[in-house]
Amino acid sequence: MLDPRSLEVYVVTSGVFGEGRDHRSIARAAVLGGATAIQLRAPELADDELLPIAVDVAAMCRDAGLPLLVNDRIDVALRSGADGVHVGQDTDVARARERIGSDRILGVSAADAEEAAAAERGGADYLGVTVWATPTKPDAVPRGLEGLHDVVLATALPVVGIGGIFASNAALVLEAGAAGLAVVSAVGAAGDPVGATRELVEVVERFRARQGVAG
Repeated sequence: MLDPRSLEVYVVTSGVFGEGRDHRSIARAAVLGGATAIQLRAPELADDELLPIAVDVAAMCRDAGLPLLVNDRIDVALRSGADGVHVGQDTDVARARERIGSDRILGVSAADAEEAAAAERGGADYLGVTVWATPTKPDAVPRGLEGLHDVVLATALPVVGIGGIFASNAALVLEAGAAGLAVVSAVGAAGDPVGATRELVEVVERFRARQGVAG
């Protein structure tokens, strides 16, 4: 069963940030900074190019004791030994669950309560909701904090916010009910990606501490 705490600081790699910021280096920085999960997202690479990267990052994550998910590419996830996949609404969720089996993690992007309910029925372990607009995925429709909260209320699954999230606004996403923060450029484009990851970890820790006091 997925531990929602593993989603708290969820770093998504990207190949758009230029020289010296490839998928391996971003994943490595995230691990060093204390990320709780990594997603390998590389739409620019063919499966045979992505597979050796996925094998390396899966080993890195395994050594660190945190899960690796591969975005969309179920075959790569299975062949690399990744812990799961994250898919969009263009994927048959039930079929994805069947392919990866019951032991791997299945994340699904959801924009509203209806999509959340369908993903839950199909076997998703967690949901991702785009909060704010982001240049790293310009086709994603931002739902805002209210839309995020609506999805949180509509499902028993943990929900992560993604899109335009940085340490400066991350607490708002947690306050809206998200189990965690999925980030791309906040780490991948940061001057100090290790430090940027640590900042996000600290935001989560402060938020959880306040929750504990309030409770």
